[in-house]
Amino acid sequence: MERKTIDLDQGWAHMQSGIAKLKRILEGLPEPQFSSEEYMMMYTTIYNLCTQKPPSDYSQQIYDKYKGCFDEYIRTKVLSAVRDKHDEFMLRELVQRWSNHKIFVRWLSRFFHYLDRYYVPRASVPPLNAVGLSAFRDLVYTEVRANARKAVIDLIYKEREGEQIDGSLLKNVLDIFVAIGMGEIVQYEEDFEVQMLEDTANYYKSKATIWIESDSCPDYMIKAEDCLKRERERVSHYLHASTEQKLVETVQHELLVNRASQLLEKEHSGCRALLRDDKVDDLSRMYRLYHKIPKGLDPVANVFKQHITDEGTALVQLAEESASNQKTAGGSGSQDQVLVRKFIELHDKYMTYVNNCFMNHTLFHKALKDAFEVFCNKTVAGSSSAELLSSFCDNILKKGGSEKMSDEAIEDTLEKVVKLLAYINDKDLFAEFYRKKLGRRLLFDRSGNDDHEKCILTRLKQQCGGQFTSKMEGMVVDLTLARDNQLKFQEYLNENSYVNPGIDLTVTVLTTGFWPSYKSGDLNLPSEMVKCVEVFKGFYETMTKH
Repeated sequence: MERKTIDLDQGWAHMQSGIAKLKRILEGLPEPQFSSEEYMMMYTTIYNLCTQKPPSDYSQQIYDKYKGCFDEYIRTKVLSAVRDKHDEFMLRELVQRWSNHKIFVRWLSRFFHYLDRYYVPRASVPPLNAVGLSAFRDLVYTEVRANARKAVIDLIYKEREGEQIDGSLLKNVLDIFVAIGMGEIVQYEEDFEVQMLEDTANYYKSKATIWIESDSCPDYMIKAEDCLKRERERVSHYLHASTEQKLVETVQHELLVNRASQLLEKEHSGCRALLRDDKVDDLSRMYRLYHKIPKGLDPVANVFKQHITDEGTALVQLAEESASNQKTAGGSGSQDQVLVRKFIELHDKYMTYVNNCFMNHTLFHKALKDAFEVFCNKTVAGSSSAELLSSFCDNILKKGGSEKMSDEAIEDTLEKVVKLLAYINDKDLFAEFYRKKLGRRLLFDRSGNDDHEKCILTRLKQQCGGQFTSKMEGMVVDLTLARDNQLKFQEYLNENSYVNPGIDLTVTVLTTGFWPSYKSGDLNLPSEMVKCVEVFKGFYETMTKH
């Protein structure tokens, strides 16, 4: 049995009663919800109108009427409601109308669903959902976007100035800017974000102008950090996530980049004053603020380097003056010991800054290194730093040189001396001085502790390489072997009672290449000594062919 053909006007009249009911629901008028029977009737009507044999297949006409539903509703109800209101009230109306519109699209798309399944793909036309959104975009959004943008930016300004605003309202409005892009955020960016960022720049430019004059560097930084925190919160509350980086960079540019030199060079509170007064928290804040900005830390590191250079140079000048005063007074002081100690203290202090305030950043390690290289290579009273360091080590390592220091303190100090050596240009000169003093300690039994001697050699080897310490290590080995040989010599004498040197004899055999060259003249030994040498020679030949 053939289905009865429905004509377009008759079918559409039935649809219009359902659409009118939907509009009344949207306008908040008392109206019962759609029953499943009503819904099925609407769906079936569309199905029938679109599945009749040509020329009674009205798919094209129904598609056009679907679009017309939105245009008619928007022109009669929506636009007038939005136009009547202003500022925040207009935003609320816009949000409500957008919410209603999405419901309208969802219900109509269900009634006309058959079009989406068969007509849309066959005719290659936009799907029903896109048609519904386009209607709102073309008729409502394009008219109100400028006013909506201004109203949102005004509210953001009020919030920045400390007023309470409705963040959820702003989020809902900005969601419209995003949704209108249908998967792209280009509308949001062009219609809202560009203007908002420009407004943000102007806002913080005027704030920076006031704050830079009235506030100390620490107070200014606290305000800047607080502003950045609030702007990030603004993004999480209502702006689109893609705005965060641009917004933060805008604020950084106005508050930090453009004001960097004024801020860092403030007379009584700038970077140099913070270093001078040990303001650790403020320096940490300065690092936090500037490390996220490309090349932002460069000026901070330059001030850091200059400050350390000045402090170190002042120590050298002080030592120089003390040395010349002692010369005049006829005394000889331990200025070199004091100076090296002060260098170590200075290094400890600023290394703590590098690690804690500046988070171990390579830029500050380099600044510290460059600064120390300047004053660690100056001469004091005719003595080079290489000589001062070797004397300092000798004083710590020889017996009686450092009675008050524990073993841990000695090892710690030696480690720090080796770190200072890294800044000395002529490390070979240090090696020469050190080897001579090591020779004296070893040969005259003045060394306080073998472990300490080995400890510093290990550190020097790590710092300067095996070549640097090979001769010094050889010297220590010679002494160790000499002690073993002495015990064997005693055993040799005890076992060969016919051999008797006649006097107590201790011999240290040294390897020529390891030790500093000592002047030697011709010796006329007394006969007792000649006998001793012969006895030792006899013993030594039993151990080695050399």
